Amino acid sequence: MKSLKRLLDEKGHGVFSVAPEDTVFQALNLMARHDIGALLVQEGGRPVGVFSERDYARKVALHGKASRDTPIREVMSDKVIYVTLAQSVEDCMAVMTNRRIRHLPVLGEGGEVAGFLSIGDLVKETISEQQFIIEQLEHYITH
Repeated sequence: MKSLKRLLDEKGHGVFSVAPEDTVFQALNLMARHDIGALLVQEGGRPVGVFSERDYARKVALHGKASRDTPIREVMSDKVIYVTLAQSVEDCMAVMTNRRIRHLPVLGEGGEVAGFLSIGDLVKETISEQQFIIEQLEHYITH
């Protein structure tokens, strides 16, 4: 299975983020522009939360809050669960499944943000790996 470093090298290390004082409206605009479902919330270069479509639905829309007036700090998920570059795709899938989350920051060796993975990124990689194994087995069987 591909390492997280290699996966991020192929996907890209770019991370879209907002600050805790930014508004929900600003975050939603950024998410819409880039067709993504979550943003990392950073303060002083370090991750302090994640804001996702789920946070918007459950903590803004259902409570009748105004997205233009609500700071991200009030509605973000502030328990940042992360992985490191040393962990595997399988580790990430286990963390996401056990913690019931869909987005995961990846930290580098120095604690810096090295990337941001979605469940979709991991499923895509898992399917690709399985397809490769199937092709290898088919080749072995037919030759």
